Amino acid sequence: FAQYDYRDSNRIGISFGVNQFTLNTNNFQTKPGTGWNAGLSMRGNFYDDWDMVYAMQFSENNFSVATNSGFLSNKDVNYKLSSAQISLMGSFRIIENHLTVEFGPIVQVNGKLKTDYSNENNVISGTTLLAKDIEDISKFNFYPTVGITAGAKHFRANISYQYGINNMLGNLNNKNLGVHFKGNAGILNGNIILYL
Repeated sequence: FAQYDYRDSNRIGISFGVNQFTLNTNNFQTKPGTGWNAGLSMRGNFYDDWDMVYAMQFSENNFSVATNSGFLSNKDVNYKLSSAQISLMGSFRIIENHLTVEFGPIVQVNGKLKTDYSNENNVISGTTLLAKDIEDISKFNFYPTVGITAGAKHFRANISYQYGINNMLGNLNNKNLGVHFKGNAGILNGNIILYL
């Protein structure tokens, strides 16, 4: 009887997948782009029908900005953002080992935005800024996240959405560029998780 309600859900997970990154800003025109994710997680029993999920994820995010590359020549310039995320999320078990709902905070550490050298001097449409002027963004972001995980005991799929509540472009306001920058990131993730 002592072991009747024992749940063996302590698992190490290896994940990989794709993401769609959107930069929501009024400073310039952006389009979402597709990138990749890879990471490790630990899912453990917490209380009753709840698990806790600790995870670290590495990502390459992509989005594009409308620019002018010459007289009457428009071009969408792609930016790449390398990042690492650490998360601690609560996970409610709807069906044991098959279906859970997760939510919680994620902290993200960013590198600089990167674009091709040939595009660095393009003028961002509607501004006097060059493409290279907006590369040094804020290094830390905080994302409340919600997601759902479904599948078998050792192989599951996860879909989650993250929305950055702090200003991702805030660091640019210290560069004396003559513009007040504000931008919030939204990231849609689709990952496959292999539980060992």
